[in-house]
Amino acid sequence: MEFLLAFLAELFGVLLQLFGEFLLQALLEIIMEVGIRAVVERMRGRSISPWLAAMAYCGAGGGMGCVSLLILPKLMITSPAWRVASLVLIPIAAGLAMSVLGDWRRRRGQSLLRIDRFAWGWLFALAMALVRFRFGG
Repeated sequence: MEFLLAFLAELFGVLLQLFGEFLLQALLEIIMEVGIRAVVERMRGRSISPWLAAMAYCGAGGGMGCVSLLILPKLMITSPAWRVASLVLIPIAAGLAMSVLGDWRRRRGQSLLRIDRFAWGWLFALAMALVRFRFGG
């Protein structure tokens, strides 16, 4: 019984750490989306190449990863195996969250940005997660 309680406590701790990392990334991604929306408003009618946009999202995600390390210099996830799992799972969850936000914007008749779609939200979050994974203590 003691083993089961210890296992459940460890599992709860890991899930809490994963959720904390997700919340940090999702919050920074939404802040970035607001900034991108302001830039897009100024560039109305101009089209950006998807390749250039991908490089910009990777750069912005990496930059926000650096900012997040200033806010939380250490990763919330301490287990090496869970750190690798978070590198896969959190960008997927963040991409899904941005997709849900995009659907919400579409229903309200608002214009969509690239980041309001899964792939672009995932790309941004992956770049952020890679920086946090590599440089987070």
